[in-house]
Amino acid sequence: MTTINLNSGATAAVLDEVRLVDLPVTGAIPQALNGVLVRNGPNPLRGNFNGNDVLDWWPEDAMLHGISLQGGRATSYTNRWVRTKRWADVHDPEASSMLLDTNPNVNVLFHAGEILALAEGGVPVAITAELETLGATRSHPGLASGMTAHPKVDPQTGELMSFRADWKKPYLRYAVTNAIGMPSVELDIEMSSPSMMHDMAITATRSIFLDLNVGYDFSMLSRGHRMPLRWRDDHKAKLGIIPRHGGDVRWLEITPCFIQHVVNAYDADEATVVLDGVRYPRYFRLQEDGLTFEPPPLGVLWRYVIDLNRGTVIEKQMADICIELPRINEGRTGRHYRFLYAAEQPTNTEIRGVVRYDLESGLIQRYMVPEGDSNSEPVFIARPTSSFEDDGWLLVCVYRHATDTSELVILDSKNIEITPIATVTLPRRIPAGFHGAWLPKTARVPQQSSLGWPAAASP
Repeated sequence: MTTINLNSGATAAVLDEVRLVDLPVTGAIPQALNGVLVRNGPNPLRGNFNGNDVLDWWPEDAMLHGISLQGGRATSYTNRWVRTKRWADVHDPEASSMLLDTNPNVNVLFHAGEILALAEGGVPVAITAELETLGATRSHPGLASGMTAHPKVDPQTGELMSFRADWKKPYLRYAVTNAIGMPSVELDIEMSSPSMMHDMAITATRSIFLDLNVGYDFSMLSRGHRMPLRWRDDHKAKLGIIPRHGGDVRWLEITPCFIQHVVNAYDADEATVVLDGVRYPRYFRLQEDGLTFEPPPLGVLWRYVIDLNRGTVIEKQMADICIELPRINEGRTGRHYRFLYAAEQPTNTEIRGVVRYDLESGLIQRYMVPEGDSNSEPVFIARPTSSFEDDGWLLVCVYRHATDTSELVILDSKNIEITPIATVTLPRRIPAGFHGAWLPKTARVPQQSSLGWPAAASP
């Protein structure tokens, strides 16, 4: 696997927690953008990454970053480590036994009046919009034992579909949580072996699991690997489709691959399901020495058309663009959709640029990011007064190498190629990370931390 220096540039950790107010803005922030953009990602508590590949980056300590927008102003930037057992072991050992043993460094979810920082299969942690840690979930009792970092919310019913993949039996557990946070479905799903499942998809009636070619090999730990994941040539890649509220799982074989992130899925008719994702023909394939990985190929947009009557899957590439971190208008989750947005990957060591892809016309727009800089995933916010799928804004965190700082760029989601609507300038960097969420002002539920730690001091 191609390596980079994780301790320099965009990926380098920040060493402190700050709160900055009244950030400088170029352009005009839309008055309708009232809320906070929260970005999650790994930031080692001790300040340095140990190693220089993806599997050294992924498991590091969870840090949240929040940029608050209000009334056309960028009112504040805040960053906080999530207060977990890992955090206390470094900063407050006496509190370690009282905190959750989890590392929610992947994603952020707002559901049933609660904001959750999500881990890769671990226990979610409730937080406030100000990034203070509340502790164990209070509104989602069915998720308290752990869950995927990529659950899916049905925008019409408010239901939350999730899973937990494990290296020990049961290898897969599926759950549906209703709109107020109570569990309505909990099922163990039979699998022959554990797979590394990072994401899932839903339609209006079904949920889709990805049993693909990356799995566990615990012998890798004795060879110095931090995470025991590798490509399996002998594994049959399959898609699993289950009725949303339970029933038999249909497993349909596909060409070997790995899909880290889905884009969306929908029911084309009663017996046909369409699934779009970012597909890799291989990933984490070890070289013959068993110590190093082959350089990974780049991910491309791929479509699977699943015929449940015939038990067949038609696979096809949708575009030549190399992308990751895809996002859509989440009001179209599980339904037919037309537009997707994603971070572009010009090489396998860069995430640089944003693309807008029109699935109907095939037209591609690009927001270009200069060589040496990099960016996060684009987060789509729909214009509140519009019913058009692509009418809104993209929020993108961009790292500027020359100044070692970051900007929040606000793009017109209908035309990302024009000059940004607004740019918020930070005097420091937001390190490269994973996923984020826009929490509108209504998501600022009146919760306060009961853990007793003082807020980090402002600079």
